[in-house]
Amino acid sequence: MPMIYQRCRPTGCDPAVGQASKIATMNETPLQPVLATSDSRLAQHAYEQVLGLIMSRQIAPGTLLQERRLAEYLKMSRTPLRDALLMLEAEGLLVRQGSRGLQVKAMNIGDFIDNLSIRILLEPEATRAATPHVSKDVCAEVTARLETLVSRACQGEVPDRAEVREIDERLHSMILDAAANSQMTAIIRTLRRQTQIFDLRSLPERFESTCREHLAITAAIGGGQADEAASAMRRHLESVKQSIVTRLG
Repeated sequence: MPMIYQRCRPTGCDPAVGQASKIATMNETPLQPVLATSDSRLAQHAYEQVLGLIMSRQIAPGTLLQERRLAEYLKMSRTPLRDALLMLEAEGLLVRQGSRGLQVKAMNIGDFIDNLSIRILLEPEATRAATPHVSKDVCAEVTARLETLVSRACQGEVPDRAEVREIDERLHSMILDAAANSQMTAIIRTLRRQTQIFDLRSLPERFESTCREHLAITAAIGGGQADEAASAMRRHLESVKQSIVTRLG
């Protein structure tokens, strides 16, 4: 992956001579349909591209972004990219470092615990609200995938971290999509994104416990038990938090 985060040297380090011709000779074909879209659509596209790089850790936590290089890498103009970076800053995924620009947030254990404390307040209520509206088919699909993970682990198979994260995201998205409270779900999604960029190698391994806690949530949702689903979500998040506190203690 090309360098997109090199710290800028003093003025004069990037000569303007030849820059216009470089831009003019960029591949124009893929840009033409993009130019017909609205500015907000371009900004949203840029947002999704940069978010994907952050969540996949192609841009690591602590990285100082350089707007020009990032725009060149993504083959887009700097105006929608700048809007996208402001959106990511507002979500807490980027942190402004004075005149040096924006840096990908590097969460520490304290940040993670604070984040979980807020999620414990919100996600059980989102789960309670979502339970009557979650698709039975989707709930059954998530349950089956969780059961398969547990079964394979019991047979000695090492769980694939990417698959575990995918199923985790599927479960929580299933709940948030059905919660019918756009403001609360937007906050929770932002909190989840922040926790997902945390280096999970620093956390206790609790794969099987997480799967069983998730199965308790899907069982309650599938049975239409909103209060029990909310309680199961709270127990799950509190268990994650307690495992961190215990390890640090």
